[in-house]
Amino acid sequence: MQITTLDPQPRSYGQGALVTDVARLVFISGQVPEDNDGRVPDDFDDQCRLAWRNVLSVLAAADMTVRNLAKVTVFLSDRRYREANARIRHEILGDHSPALTIIITGIYDEAWLLEIEAVAAA
Repeated sequence: MQITTLDPQPRSYGQGALVTDVARLVFISGQVPEDNDGRVPDDFDDQCRLAWRNVLSVLAAADMTVRNLAKVTVFLSDRRYREANARIRHEILGDHSPALTIIITGIYDEAWLLEIEAVAAA
């Protein structure tokens, strides 16, 4: 399997992702900033890192890593979190640049400041 970023942009995303020779696809449901005990951190940075940790956990269960991400959608509760979201996403993804969409919207639980869903390929 190979993921080729189409028109890579700064901060770990591309305009598209071309996936070739794929054998497996994983569709990751929206991952929220809640731990296994139902705790939700108070601030955005901690919530964002926890949501990404939950994404990474699903990837690991499929024997995949961030390098397998082809598409990521981030739902933010407020546009004031855009910069922190980009900074933390770059910390997590490094030089990997999947296709990305960010949507400013109401989130299911008002305590959650974001939700992340993704598609990965191997």
